[in-house]
Amino acid sequence: MITKKQILSQLRTVMDPELGISLVDLGLIYGVKCLKNGFVKVTMTLTTMGCPLFDVMADDIKTKVKTLKGVKDVKVELVFEPVWSTDKMSKNAKEQLGIE
Repeated sequence: MITKKQILSQLRTVMDPELGISLVDLGLIYGVKCLKNGFVKVTMTLTTMGCPLFDVMADDIKTKVKTLKGVKDVKVELVFEPVWSTDKMSKNAKEQLGIE
């Protein structure tokens, strides 16, 4: 059975197209669920509500998570609660962007 840890590892390879930093390090991934029969649900947000790149990121998430053995399908759910802030970013991401 696929694990949350395996999925998160794959998600670390999904980069924000504008910043070149992983969605995980940016704090955009809010949740990962391994559902029955190989189905995965990823809940994420965006840095801004009007970001036009959601489809690009969602497609990349689906492509990369589907490479894991046992994953049949991936659903990416977009949410805006709780509101994203730089506090959700990893220390590494903050350093890359020069945020203290």
